[in-house]
Amino acid sequence: MELKNKVLIFGVLLFLLLDGFLLSLAYGKIHYHDYVITETWYTRLCSSKKMMTVNGQFPGPEIHVQKGDTVIVNVHNKGDYNITLHWHGVKQPRNPWSDGPDYITQCPIQPGANFTYEVIFSTEEGTLWWHAHSDWSRATVHGAIFIYPKNGTTYPFPKPQAEVPIIIASWFKGDVMEIIQEALKSGGEPNQSDAFTINGQPGDLYECSKPGTFRMLVEQGKTYLLRIINAVMNEELFFSVAQHQLTVVGIDGAYTKPLTVDYIMITPGQTMDILLTANQSLSHYYMAAKAYSSGYDVPLDNTTTTAILQYSGNYTAPSSPSFPYLPYYNDTDAATNFTRGLRSLADKDHPIAVPKTIDTRMYITISVNVYPCTNNSCDGPNGSRLLASLNNISFVTPSIDVLGAYYRKIKGIFDTDFPNEPPYYFNFTADDLPNDLLIPTRGTKVKVVEYNSTMEIVFQVTNLNSGENHPMHLHGYSFYVVGSGFGNFNNVSDPKGYNLVDPPEVNTFGIPKNGWTAIRFRANNPGKLASFCLEEAIMDREMLHGGMVRALSFGSTYELGYD
Repeated sequence: MELKNKVLIFGVLLFLLLDGFLLSLAYGKIHYHDYVITETWYTRLCSSKKMMTVNGQFPGPEIHVQKGDTVIVNVHNKGDYNITLHWHGVKQPRNPWSDGPDYITQCPIQPGANFTYEVIFSTEEGTLWWHAHSDWSRATVHGAIFIYPKNGTTYPFPKPQAEVPIIIASWFKGDVMEIIQEALKSGGEPNQSDAFTINGQPGDLYECSKPGTFRMLVEQGKTYLLRIINAVMNEELFFSVAQHQLTVVGIDGAYTKPLTVDYIMITPGQTMDILLTANQSLSHYYMAAKAYSSGYDVPLDNTTTTAILQYSGNYTAPSSPSFPYLPYYNDTDAATNFTRGLRSLADKDHPIAVPKTIDTRMYITISVNVYPCTNNSCDGPNGSRLLASLNNISFVTPSIDVLGAYYRKIKGIFDTDFPNEPPYYFNFTADDLPNDLLIPTRGTKVKVVEYNSTMEIVFQVTNLNSGENHPMHLHGYSFYVVGSGFGNFNNVSDPKGYNLVDPPEVNTFGIPKNGWTAIRFRANNPGKLASFCLEEAIMDREMLHGGMVRALSFGSTYELGYD
């Protein structure tokens, strides 16, 4: 009997060990990080200021994982402001509490407090990023995420010599938190950034910046993987490298068919994986980025940030590196020609699943609106306050986070009547629109759909207050961009041109000025608070998040809300 018990105990232990080993193979490794939010002194553009950072770094620390791993991040807020962190593009299956948007999935982390995030990677592979998701703290609190293939698998392209993050961000001489607080108070446009940066440095073209310019060292004949992140606050960007072609092989944590180009256009929040082969003469070459802006008379940072691609070897460096071609700031044809070339890889090792039949269709207008102020005392048009809206509804921030209110069944925090279409139709892209269209309604609203149902959403940009490109981001999901065009969407003729074979699978995509974009996805992440948001930080909290789609259920329904 004693021997049998020992054998039984040994068998149980062996089973537990094997079970743990199999679980580690299935779910990947667990990585641990401590992030300390502090106010740190930085000097750029001939002046110094204190700003929020993670572990004193700008950009913040990189996260390196393999597909399917989990990351535990303990955040200690030793800064002066509330903060949350969002893991941009990470689906977080059944883990909405760690997504990060303040007053949506959580209350913010107050100064002196700490919060532990569990970041669960599932199908993502490639480049993503993390950033603060509270006010304008993401201007300085952000970093790259490298997601490598699982053991036993590899890239769908030859392994590069090295992998280099290229994080393009905004730099403000002033305190970014004071800038946004002043804009929220006044209701007008916030100050424009004073520079863009590449990996924390503005580059040669700005004053006092040449010594710190980022340099990427390369060997002639070798191929490198650039992990490019647009972390700027407002602007879409053109990016290129002098005399070198770029081959796009991934976007937003998913692989694409190789697309070789002279430049890319990348929207705020997007990430791209780019192969660059060092096949030119030994020398120095500029890489550069500047804004693309489609709006008429819309303020923008029209400066250019640079870094240097520097070949190793013996040669005399040029007094000035060769400068790349970048399209003009309002070259919509250049931007459109690039984005239309993006296609999912869609091979047997990287299959896609574009919904062919649709359960729920939504048509959502995106507008920049105004809201009256007492005695016309605000700084927006005609003394009003600038707001954004989806289907003419501008989000009102609740006093309790929406996810917490949902699970605790707290009534009165949000309504479930977000509409499938705008309240009234007009020529959305007309040059002149009546003033009575400018004022939105305000509310905290959600839309209910069945779990595992298929969704098609057509986003239509309106020309209210001079329309422009609008980057949209989906929390908790990737989606397929099946169609895009200019003018008003036609629900009879335009779907005939949809790409249902290999559309790009993304989590962030630009909706063109005076145009539309159609996306499809399946609502299959129960418990996830998915969100569509305007990735532009503007004017008011209602403007800041323009609109969000949020999935809020463990059960058979999804509640999709707009924030």
